[in-house]
Amino acid sequence: MLHIVNGDTVAEKLRQGVVQGDILVWREVYPEGPVFIDSAEETNRSVRARYLEQAIGIPSAEFIRLSEEQEKVRADFRKYEEIVLWFEHDLFDQTMLCCLLHWFAQQSLGATKLSLLCIGAFPGIELFRGLGQLSVNQMATLSGTWQAIGKEQLELGTIVWEAYCAPDPGKLVQLLEEGDTSGLPYVRDAFRLHLSRFPSTRNGLGIVEQTTLEMVRDGTTSPLDLFGHIGNQLHGLGMGDLQYWHRLAKLSQGPHSLLKLEGLSAFPGYKDPASSLRQSTVALTEAGRKVLDGEEDWIALNGIDEWYGGVHLQGRSIPWRWDASQNTLVPGTIVNGQH
Repeated sequence: MLHIVNGDTVAEKLRQGVVQGDILVWREVYPEGPVFIDSAEETNRSVRARYLEQAIGIPSAEFIRLSEEQEKVRADFRKYEEIVLWFEHDLFDQTMLCCLLHWFAQQSLGATKLSLLCIGAFPGIELFRGLGQLSVNQMATLSGTWQAIGKEQLELGTIVWEAYCAPDPGKLVQLLEEGDTSGLPYVRDAFRLHLSRFPSTRNGLGIVEQTTLEMVRDGTTSPLDLFGHIGNQLHGLGMGDLQYWHRLAKLSQGPHSLLKLEGLSAFPGYKDPASSLRQSTVALTEAGRKVLDGEEDWIALNGIDEWYGGVHLQGRSIPWRWDASQNTLVPGTIVNGQH
C-alpha cells in the first residue's frame, strides 16, 4: 500500500503502527501563487518555483527537487495494490486532492485500487482543523475506514482542478453555484472560501486581509496571535504560517500601507523560527482605518499583483471582485460600490 498524506505530522503518526505500507508526504501549497493544469511541465514548474521563492521564501531549487522526487514515487504507483489519499476539508487539502485526482484520472490504473479518507470533523474535537490534531490512537480509529475512489470522484476532481487553474474564474463560479459536487463533499465550501480571498466590492480587501484588519482594530497587535486567530476563524483555508506572513507583509507595504510594523525588519522565512515575531507589533495606519471603514479601496490605493489559483489580477482595474452580499464573484472594477 501507498498512503499519500498532506504533511509530516500526519506521516509521523501513521508510521507509529497506524497503517502498513509506504507513506508519501505530498509537498505543495496550491492555494499560493500561479497554478497550472500540468504542473510538471518544465516552464510551468519554473514559473511556480520562481513565484514561491519570491513570495514565501521556498528556495526555487529545493521546490523543483522535492516536486520531481514526489512525482517519481507517484509515477511508480502501479507497484502498489492500493493507494490511499489522506486529506481533510480545508482549501489547502482540497486543492491537493483535486490535483491528485486529476492526475490519476489520466492514468491507466490497472490492478491498483484508489481509496480516499477525507474528514471534516472528529468525535470529541470541537474545532477540527485537521488530521495533524489527532493522536496516534485517534488516527488508528480511521485506519481502514477509507472509501474506494470511483469514476465520479475522478471526474469531479478533474473538473474542479481545471476550473481552479483556469485564467478566468467563471467556470469555478458556475460549478459551485450550479454543479453537483456531492462526490467530494468538502469541495463547495473550500472553493467558495477561495473565491472570498478575491478583493471585495466594498473595499478591495480579501477575507484574510479584512479579518486581519478587524482583529487589529479590536486590539490584537501580535503577528503570532493574529496567525492563531486567523487559523481558528478561517480554518477552512488551512493556511500555513509562510502564507500568512506574506499576507501581513503585503498589508504593510505599498504607497498606502494599511498596517504599520514595529520591532520587525522582516518576517520569518522558510525554515526560520517564528520567535523573531515575539517582540513585534502591528497597528492600523490611517489608510488602514479608511479602507476598513469602506471610505477607501485597497486596490485603488495600491494596485494589485496577485494570483488566485490560475487567475492573475494586476493593476488598479481588475475584472473580478468578491461580493459578500451575493456570496459570489461579480465582474468589473468596483470601487466603493461604483462601477
